[in-house]
Amino acid sequence: MAREMIFKMERTGFLDVGERVNLTEGVLPSAYYYTLDAERARSLAMSPNIPLNERLTSKEGIVRSIDENERGFYVTVEIGG
Repeated sequence: MAREMIFKMERTGFLDVGERVNLTEGVLPSAYYYTLDAERARSLAMSPNIPLNERLTSKEGIVRSIDENERGFYVTVEIGG
């Protein structure tokens, strides 16, 4: 079952819709967080903190959208499948 997650990105131009990305997992005392890596660059965007019981099982995804609002750039990624 696919899952969509939104990642915060500081700048654009490194990802395209439809591009396959890798997720690198980081661990906090009570949560996980993920960063997006692509072939062209690393650490492009960061997820919010994810509770321990919602840890991702897949470390790959596909960019579904890139949006901009007054707070910055956001990447929606479909993970798993």
